[in-house]
Amino acid sequence: MNHSDDDELFYRLEAEMAAGPDSGADVVDLDKARSARAESADPASRPGPDASADSRSHESGSESADPTAAVMVDQSAQAAAGPGYLGRLAAAKRRDVIPLWLRSVAELKTASAWVARHYTHTAAYHALRTPVYAARLTLQAPSGAAKLVGGAMRWVADREGEPVRLAAVRREDAAEYLKLSRQRDGRVRLRTLVMVLGMFIGVGLALAIYVLAPDWLQALSVSALVLALGIHGRKADQPVIHRAVEIPKASKLTSDIVLRALGSIGIPAINQAQAKGRDGFEFTAPITRDGPGWRAEGNLPFGVTVTDVIEKRERLASGLRRPLGCVWPEAESEEHPGHLVLWVGDQTLKAAPKPAWPLLKSGTVDLFKAIPYGTDQRGRWVEVTLMFIAGVIGAIPRMGKTFLLRLLLLIAALDPRAELHTYDMKGTGDLDPVGEAVSHRHGVGEEDETIQYALADFRALREELRRRTKGIRSLPRDICPESKVTSALADKRSLGLHPIVIGVDECQVLFEHSEHGKEFEAIATDLVKRGPATGIVLLLATQRPDAKSLPTGISANASTRFCLKVMGQTENDMVLGTSSYKRGVRATMFAWGDKGLHYFVGEGSDARIVSSTFLDAPMAERVAARARKVREKAGLLSGYALGEAPEAVTGPSYDLLADVAAVVPEKEERVWNERIAARLAELRPEVYGGWKGENVTSALKPHGIRTRDVAGTTDDGTRTTRRGIVRADLMKAIAERNEKPGAA
Repeated sequence: MNHSDDDELFYRLEAEMAAGPDSGADVVDLDKARSARAESADPASRPGPDASADSRSHESGSESADPTAAVMVDQSAQAAAGPGYLGRLAAAKRRDVIPLWLRSVAELKTASAWVARHYTHTAAYHALRTPVYAARLTLQAPSGAAKLVGGAMRWVADREGEPVRLAAVRREDAAEYLKLSRQRDGRVRLRTLVMVLGMFIGVGLALAIYVLAPDWLQALSVSALVLALGIHGRKADQPVIHRAVEIPKASKLTSDIVLRALGSIGIPAINQAQAKGRDGFEFTAPITRDGPGWRAEGNLPFGVTVTDVIEKRERLASGLRRPLGCVWPEAESEEHPGHLVLWVGDQTLKAAPKPAWPLLKSGTVDLFKAIPYGTDQRGRWVEVTLMFIAGVIGAIPRMGKTFLLRLLLLIAALDPRAELHTYDMKGTGDLDPVGEAVSHRHGVGEEDETIQYALADFRALREELRRRTKGIRSLPRDICPESKVTSALADKRSLGLHPIVIGVDECQVLFEHSEHGKEFEAIATDLVKRGPATGIVLLLATQRPDAKSLPTGISANASTRFCLKVMGQTENDMVLGTSSYKRGVRATMFAWGDKGLHYFVGEGSDARIVSSTFLDAPMAERVAARARKVREKAGLLSGYALGEAPEAVTGPSYDLLADVAAVVPEKEERVWNERIAARLAELRPEVYGGWKGENVTSALKPHGIRTRDVAGTTDDGTRTTRRGIVRADLMKAIAERNEKPGAA
């Protein structure tokens, strides 16, 4: 179905010739034009009187001495033949000799298990119903015998030739009728002889079996005869054996169907090409089976990108006459933006059978290695490595965000070395199966005591981060060559470099807290930036993926993203990265029923569509209980899971108002907030490090200290006005608090 690019030349020539001589166009002899073009392309044969030094200086072809002379843009075939044979071979794309699923041990085991379960079920199904099948065939045996006898009699009487003989009678063709009658008589005599011989042989064989054969052979012979007669007597609309497995039937994907669908989605370049008799899509490989579906790939018309097709995915599904969940257009990362890979599944992704999670019933993990957590559209396992990452999960409510976070935490729990810190800020207890079984720290809800508990833990984690950076720096190069935690280092409990996994659901509760939000943001940003190399993993989930819920410092540095359905481009890019929407990575295309379906960005590859493994609360509790037993056996259970309360002081204690009063002397009646932040960072770098003027504004607001425009002088002596506070307001707030000791 591919057409040569030369067709465009002929279409143009036809249009010009159709315009007629009155339009000013000339009729061109193509042979003469090509000859003239070939001659003009040869500089040696180009005639002209100008043979001066000036003209020779332009022999390269960059300019012409004659401004009216035509300049050849395309080089001749000899001058530019393109890459040679070896070059084309080097750039060729080799297809896999052995399929990917056959090279992967995990996928091979999964496929083998599916096949084994299928045929085991089929055998058991039919074995249980064998007596029913036998009884049904026995009841149909008389009908089969009657059909057999009737068929034999019709065959002996040559009934199949009767219509021809009757036709000769209607035509009153006596010669033809006599000829056919003599032929019938001969056939009847011969077939009667055959029938009589067959009856004698059959009766003789039956008597021999009855007299000489053992009982089991007689029973077997009678049963076989009865079953054969039953099969012969069955009705077409009443099958004896029913299907044990109903295999979904999906129509085969053909080139005509693909072209029809692409022509129906309303892209002008495709429609124009098809209107001129061309395909509008160039297939670069045969349409083949790819997992439980069909794969078609090829080049879209010039200027059309895969993103244009993805935007019209609903129309494409309508053109293919397939459910929306079966149609997945995508780009090929190693090809140009117009190279479309279209995968059409036999079933929707949510309806297709999912393989059992390998870790559901047994096994532990090593967080430094890739672990399967979901499947792609083709049913293949997708793996995630939880170490050396910081992860963000975003989605609108009720799309499976919390279930995905809990699944990742369960994977971490199955590594007995990992220390889990889990926080369910939504307050519904969705993370309790993990938290109560194995977590070192666990909090639920947004009450003040939970916020204080989480704040103390985050401060302790920041101190742990600093301890680890110093410890890693002090290790010899032969033990820690890459200046980061490895699985071998994590095994050495004396070093204290075991994995720490922090999971926070509805993280916006922490970052938008009126008093401690900025501190939570500062600590989380530090953990996202420096934590992965030290073995600290932060996983944040939110149903409001905006700048407040996911501060830019966090979203911009998270190396792994999971984006379930979102409603707009801003939320999409906040989770998946800037310009993801423009590149065609759009979580907005997921339907409301696509629970757990998400774009996964990580593992060093492009965005992939993944359906995460579904584990409900009882299943999660069983996995967590197994993880707890492993930890108990290794003596690694600690903290909240053991009923231990956190230490009384897990971070440095400080008094914000007192610290501000200490850095703002009495002589300074008004001071800029940015100067307060710099002085606080110098006073307590472990607490206020990284603070800016807006941090001071947010921290003082709950104490009733409002900011205002304050005039001052910059370091270079320039007078200007910036946001600041009045020291009198600060002292008033301290006095009021001292009168009410219970105040915040």
